[in-house]
Amino acid sequence: MFGLPRKTVYGDGMEMWFGANGGGVRVALVANRGLYIWRTKALQCSVSKAIEILEAYEGTLEDDYPPDNERYEHGEMLLYKISLLEECGLLEKALEEMQKKEAKIVDKLAYKEQMASILVKLGFLEEGEKVYRSLLFMNSDNYRYFIGLQKCLGLYSENGQYTSDEIERLDALYKSLKEQYSWSSAVKRIPLDYLEGDKFWEAADCYVRPLLTKGVPSLFSDLSPLYDHSGKASILEELLLQLEDSIRMTGSFPGRTQKEPPSTLMWTLLLVSQHYDRRGQHDIALAKLDEAIEHTPTAIDLYSVKGRILKHAGDLAAAASLADEARSMDLADRYLNSECVMRMLQADQVGLAERTAVLFTKDGDQHNNLHDMQCMWYELASGESYFRQGDLGRALKKFLAVEKHYADMTEDQFDFHSYCLRKMTLRAYVSMLKFQDKLHSHEYFHRAAAGAIRCYMKLHDSPIKATTEEGDEMSKLPPSQRKKLRQKQKKAEARAKKEAEEKTEEEAFSGTSKPGKRQHTRPVDLDPHGEKLLQVEDPLLEATKYLKLLQNNSASSLATHILSFELNMRKQKILLAFQAVKQLLKLDENNPDCHRCLIRFFDKVSSFPAPVTDSEILIRNVLEAELPKISQLHGRSLVEVNQSFLEKHKDSLMHRAAAAEMLLVLEPEKKLEAIKLIEDSTNKLAPVRNGALGPVREWKLEDCIAVHKLLETVFIDEDAASRWKARCVEYFPYSTYFGGCRSSAVAFSVNHNIQNAPENGVLAYQEAKSEESHSLNGKLHAFKDLTI
Repeated sequence: MFGLPRKTVYGDGMEMWFGANGGGVRVALVANRGLYIWRTKALQCSVSKAIEILEAYEGTLEDDYPPDNERYEHGEMLLYKISLLEECGLLEKALEEMQKKEAKIVDKLAYKEQMASILVKLGFLEEGEKVYRSLLFMNSDNYRYFIGLQKCLGLYSENGQYTSDEIERLDALYKSLKEQYSWSSAVKRIPLDYLEGDKFWEAADCYVRPLLTKGVPSLFSDLSPLYDHSGKASILEELLLQLEDSIRMTGSFPGRTQKEPPSTLMWTLLLVSQHYDRRGQHDIALAKLDEAIEHTPTAIDLYSVKGRILKHAGDLAAAASLADEARSMDLADRYLNSECVMRMLQADQVGLAERTAVLFTKDGDQHNNLHDMQCMWYELASGESYFRQGDLGRALKKFLAVEKHYADMTEDQFDFHSYCLRKMTLRAYVSMLKFQDKLHSHEYFHRAAAGAIRCYMKLHDSPIKATTEEGDEMSKLPPSQRKKLRQKQKKAEARAKKEAEEKTEEEAFSGTSKPGKRQHTRPVDLDPHGEKLLQVEDPLLEATKYLKLLQNNSASSLATHILSFELNMRKQKILLAFQAVKQLLKLDENNPDCHRCLIRFFDKVSSFPAPVTDSEILIRNVLEAELPKISQLHGRSLVEVNQSFLEKHKDSLMHRAAAAEMLLVLEPEKKLEAIKLIEDSTNKLAPVRNGALGPVREWKLEDCIAVHKLLETVFIDEDAASRWKARCVEYFPYSTYFGGCRSSAVAFSVNHNIQNAPENGVLAYQEAKSEESHSLNGKLHAFKDLTI
């Protein structure tokens, strides 16, 4: 259309090119460092410059542009320009642009959403209300549209707190919307967030009944956010128990004569069991679930939920067994297979988990297949399991595999640059770039990096000693000869790897999966157990690489700064450790781990000798200058700070444990007094709720396990640890860690016997039956008799 590309020169060495390529128009900037696609953060230019460039581009277009085959691309460019105008605060100009170019924008849904956003920001609430109501007519289950409508009516609160007058107005609004969109689930669910008392009961009753009749397994997940609202958990409990009693006695819901299908009782029992699991009353939850299984033994969801409840109760081996029971009931369900693998890894049954996971992978090198599919949840769970078992090599291999996935994602983004420009999908392109900016802040990367850091710190604390004569000889060599020897070893390893790959390639040519097809080959893993990963000269230096990524991308996480403190204390980097302490206090000064870091740091600093070198004097001066900013230390000794922390949180088990540990650090002679601080903790009952069938105590299983490990490893007092274990057995009868009387460590049976699996050291299925079910799973041999 334009012929040769046209160039317009701007200041600061920037140029803009206009040209046509396959029907899509490209807009680019040329700076002194090369060709860049426009993006505010990348070029650090003003948004106004981008708008100026786009307007200059539009000035080159004819009035009848675009042609039919370029309408969508041109509409995307217009929406991108409007988003830039909105970003830089030119809302009136953005609104004017939208009204002027409406006919040329193809994506009407995005147009209306952008229009509604701009109208609300401009304060044109009546017009915004009309747009949001039209959007609800298009999709009445989009929660964002309901929130936008509430903002237009002045009935939205960020914290979810409303006055009685606002609740009445909201109630009237959603009643009218319910009449208009009777099929919408969102219009029935949203009122549960703001209603209270009898109105909440009525709304929850109306919402739950049809879903119980229909049999929706995810109903509890939908209701679970309500448990964070004061008083609503008790109302739900009363409501569910009333529904259960009515269905059990009359076969119908209260106030109705129409009989419910038999499955309604089963789904009601499932919901009640999940409710009590959430409250920590695992006895009642399991009793309700066993009744549901007796009612409908073929419902797979019952076995999955029972396994989940047993996991929460502390019986990880039994949870894995129940997950495998559910998996065997539907061998073609990938989700059930994945859930079973996760339960097995949580129970440290890595061998069984691997054999189960590969049932849904392609034939061939199955473990590499999981890596190629970037199955990060599996690699993370495997790495954490290996770490718990002390296998640092394999754990580190799994964690670094996840880190490599994120590096691959960063490299893969370059494949989209030319594509997005060619297709002119600028909004999606910018969204992808923003995603890349926060890629390493994802939870999976955080867990992998934190796991790798813990592995390296543990390797530093307990270095692996050379056991071979070769290793002993190397340790005696001078550094220069040791370096040469390592270089020779690396060359030999590279040569062996190349020979192995060539051999594999030759074997691939000789074997074919199908006539005329060459088998897909994979590189040979010369370090399957991660042993070479442990052979690092400075584990703390390796850990620092991943710590920097966490500090740049997960600065709001307590775990990041706790790892920074632990790592820098080992490296004797005092100021960096102090920086971590300051960040921890800023995020949550009442956290037990923050208190530990604070006391340990200043106790360590107080033991330093008088500064001599310039660096030591500088460090001391910085600490003295920053000390007044630490409010916890104003005019008090560390012992007084610790005592004050204890008095402030005397009813919390973990806070008492932290105070006791720090008392041991500050005054080792008071070990017995510190242990008494822990043992004097009381497991109080939570506030009594109407309709409660049993007591709910405040202590959590994971906290009690942490305290037991503290008594064993830090206090090194077997008698105190035994007393604590005997006490916790009463509170957690299903816990295998404490040897509870109802745990599978003592006795457990679910339609078959379970015995010890030698490779796992925990309870699992008999090897023969496990292999038999695994041979069927994923290949659907169980269904071969159903074919005609």
